[in-house]
Amino acid sequence: MKKSIIPATLALAVFTLFVAQPAHAGTKEQLIQLQTTVEILQANMARMQQSLDERMGAMKDLMTQQSESISKMNSSVQSLQRTLGQQNTDAATKVDQLSGQVQALHDSVDELKARLARTTRQLDDIQAALQNINNPPPGQTPGIPTGAQNQAPPPDTLYNSALGDFNGGKNDLAAQEFAQYLQFYGNTDRAGNAQFYLGEIDYRRGSFQAAIADYNKVLDQYPGGNKDAGARLKKGFALLELGQRDAGVKELRNLITRYPKSPEAAQARDRLNKLGVAGAASNGHFAKPSPRHQ
Repeated sequence: MKKSIIPATLALAVFTLFVAQPAHAGTKEQLIQLQTTVEILQANMARMQQSLDERMGAMKDLMTQQSESISKMNSSVQSLQRTLGQQNTDAATKVDQLSGQVQALHDSVDELKARLARTTRQLDDIQAALQNINNPPPGQTPGIPTGAQNQAPPPDTLYNSALGDFNGGKNDLAAQEFAQYLQFYGNTDRAGNAQFYLGEIDYRRGSFQAAIADYNKVLDQYPGGNKDAGARLKKGFALLELGQRDAGVKELRNLITRYPKSPEAAQARDRLNKLGVAGAASNGHFAKPSPRHQ
């Protein structure tokens, strides 16, 4: 398009000069002058054409550089997205690992608390036995118990056996042992833990409705216990597994509000983020546990 404009412009200039000459001006000098003018115009046009070509070339080079820069930027963005995705995956894995470690720590604390309670009961029994020896009740022979001996295994032995079978994947046996523990020792410090693990076994089996019922027992019968946060978390997960999205989200938000700094709250936030749902704001306070579970 541009190359066709230049010859047309040159022809117009020559025509203008030719028309501008007097009618009688046909001498050789005038022709030479006219030819010289045409050559000058042609040279000017050639320089203009060269300048345009150079500018077009520079613009093409610039466009090529910009295209390469955009391509590099796209590659950098894709690499950054992959890095962020991997970091999110690693963070979720670390949260799960931390939760497992905290769970193990809770179990250890529970065991220590149970041992302390057992020692206290033994001291109380010894003191009561000494009092009975020194002052036996009327009609009772010193040293003979008044009631029949419980035939169930000791609470620590039964609980630790159930927990070991649970960690070993022996779900059926662990469920029987935890149920037996609740039957004979339903008022002890670790009764809430036993009920929680029954929910965990049902959750493993995919019986999410039964798991929700187990977790509700933990929350209703053993409020404020050390499995309260875990029961709320897994209840929320079970509701989501059943497709009850609104109820599950509500349960996880309640957990975050009640235990904002707990590992379970971190897992709840992670799950809500994956669902594209905002979590509850941290208020910086834990729920105060019930005195009978401290």
